[in-house]
Amino acid sequence: MLHSATAADAADAAAAAQQPLVIFDTTLRDGEQSPGVTLTVSEKLEIARQLSRLGVDVCEAGFPVASEGDFEAVQRIAAEVGPLTDGRRTGRPMVICALARAVESDIRRAYDAILPAPLRRIHTFLATSDIHLQYKLKISREQCIERAVAAVRFARSLGCTDIEFSPEDAGRSDRAFLVQVLSAVVEAGATTLNIPDTVGYNTPEEYGDMIRFLVDNVKADRPIVFSTHCHNDLGLATANTLAGIRNGARQVEVTVNGIGERAGNTSMEEVVMAIHTHPTVFPVFHNIDTYQIYHASQLVTRKTGMMIQPNKAIVGANAFAHESGIHQDGVLKHKATYEIIQPEILGMPSKALVLGKHSGRNAFRTRIDEIIRDTIYQAYIAREPTAYETLFVAFKKLADSKKRGVTDQDLFALLDDHLNIHSSGRETFRFHSLQVVSGTGILATATVSIINTVVPPPADPSEAAAADAEPSTPTENIITDAAIGHGPVHAIFNAINRLTGVKNVLASYDVTGVTDGSDALGKVIVRIRPSDGSGDHAPRFETDESSDSATDVDETVQGQGTDEDILVASAKAYINAVNRMINSERRIISGKGAGKALAPVSSRKVDV
Repeated sequence: MLHSATAADAADAAAAAQQPLVIFDTTLRDGEQSPGVTLTVSEKLEIARQLSRLGVDVCEAGFPVASEGDFEAVQRIAAEVGPLTDGRRTGRPMVICALARAVESDIRRAYDAILPAPLRRIHTFLATSDIHLQYKLKISREQCIERAVAAVRFARSLGCTDIEFSPEDAGRSDRAFLVQVLSAVVEAGATTLNIPDTVGYNTPEEYGDMIRFLVDNVKADRPIVFSTHCHNDLGLATANTLAGIRNGARQVEVTVNGIGERAGNTSMEEVVMAIHTHPTVFPVFHNIDTYQIYHASQLVTRKTGMMIQPNKAIVGANAFAHESGIHQDGVLKHKATYEIIQPEILGMPSKALVLGKHSGRNAFRTRIDEIIRDTIYQAYIAREPTAYETLFVAFKKLADSKKRGVTDQDLFALLDDHLNIHSSGRETFRFHSLQVVSGTGILATATVSIINTVVPPPADPSEAAAADAEPSTPTENIITDAAIGHGPVHAIFNAINRLTGVKNVLASYDVTGVTDGSDALGKVIVRIRPSDGSGDHAPRFETDESSDSATDVDETVQGQGTDEDILVASAKAYINAVNRMINSERRIISGKGAGKALAPVSSRKVDV
């Protein structure tokens, strides 16, 4: 009894000593730097709302100086998501953060973008490693300190009291110099010190020791939060982050699914569930609602087109799959034998068969309501009166083709497909039908029909601008064309190009099954980029820390389609991508007409 009491006392003491851990999510900034990922403003808003529901403390919404589109996205997130408190355990809204180089114009632009948010932060950065100072910035250590201090002071002068500073490439910087820089920016007004392992170079021992050294040696006359920001180039991002926590870091910078530049960033779900699983090992607690993790993961996958590998920790398709007979036997007897986390805690849908072709509207609607309760889907369905009927038609079509019934995962796939189409903007083109002839040793031929929605221009532009003017009524025409290709998918894409008149280059094509079995729904994600017809593509812009000018990068647009026929899913995905490209071009033209700089929806390339 004495031993039990002592253990209980020790556990209580450990719990009392725990400190809050700030979850800083950079999915919309660093995560969007993943090659091929381009998010529209509406998509960023969707993800930001889910991050708020998830319980994220700080949302790095973007890099406002990069483009008009990025500025608009950050500003709208600040205004529309910044005040939200629904489902948040703390009762406080998310802090909306914007990134800025250590340049006054960047910092002012960042502050203007986040101004509508009740809680806001400026995150400014400057490289500190000798290799960056010498070859990229071409400045001395003394100049580095001067620029860092000036940036923080300027942010403070704008009225911002929450300022984060990052010494880029801290993992390869001289520690004594880091202490100098960080002590100086703290004196200038910085409140959070982020320590990036920008190139994923450090080991957990090295990174943890560096955090401890800085916590012990940086001079501060007030409490300062030390933060981790680790990249996964050696597969050590999560391990390094956890080492940072154990050595004094009280903020972690993470992304959903670990997406990001090169090999990615620290995975939010891995850090959160490591702490959840080992509550006495790490001296911190978080306010993440773990039930929202799966929904956040799926939303980010759908919007970015970044597929999750099956063996991905926590959210991968195989994370809770057991094939070994010994493992299956153990799990059947008691789940804890081989599962340290229950999938229900993460909000994962059940694989149980619940609906079939004989299920009616009431049973379907009841099940949909059950699986979307307390998720981001609930609000969207509530705002769209015809959603249930549209989904029911898709469900009946699927149920007729599936011998083993329709699972919750199938229902989520139908929801994803429905919401993805409607969030992509105006549907200029919609899939209607296709026929494909293919075989060994012959070119495939595809005949594709699509619905072309035409919005006629107003007869009198001045009348159209009047407040009481009625909008022009769109007309729908079914157009059909055929094309050949090296395989059925190639032929389908060629036919769609002929029908839409859009010239592009196919950047990637991914296909996966939603569930097991030959009758599973197929999900296709394609990425395309603009072309001038010769195979070359139109440039975008990127901004580097060492320069005030922009350089060319790719503008890639992704589309998604889901269907029991993988060829139909491919056509839907390609048309979805074409619609997004057309809408992106409309925004650019509109911005140019309003006197704004010609810029894409999001332009960025910043290593922190």
